[in-house]
Amino acid sequence: MSKNGTGRLLTVEEVAEMLRVPKSWVYERTRRRSLGRIPGFRLGKYWRFREGDVLEWLERQQGRS
Repeated sequence: MSKNGTGRLLTVEEVAEMLRVPKSWVYERTRRRSLGRIPGFRLGKYWRFREGDVLEWLERQQGRS
């Protein structure tokens, strides 16, 4: 479980909706090998993201602007 206590698993669609971006943008960020990569993992052919990890990642991105 992540530091902010929310270990709920999100789909690509849910992450895209949360960030208000296209699904293709989320997939692109899963392929990056940099700090801009969204933290996620694969379960078979499906990507999953812990909600708390995505929120922490978003906070880090806001600090980089």
